[in-house]
Amino acid sequence: MVAAKKTKKSLESINSRLQLVMKSGKCVLGYKQTLKMIGKGKSKLLILANSCPALRKYEIVDCAMLAKTGVCHYSDNNFELGAA
Repeated sequence: MVAAKKTKKSLESINSRLQLVMKSGKCVLGYKQTLKMIGKGKSKLLILANSCPALRKYEIVDCAMLAKTGVCHYSDNNFELGAA
């Protein structure tokens, strides 16, 4: 019960922070744009949805590791991530 509340609260915190980032315009959505930003070295953090295909997820994480960029795995699907 306590772990469920903590998870829900942390998810709400992540969602509220994502809303701030989306409003500021300092974010990129999509596979191709993400790879471009990683290549340029302008990305700080990647958030991958749970529904991201495995091959694309592996490629993005691999590029992020080479660029020393943090990766966060979002527990919901891509629709919920976009709506956050």
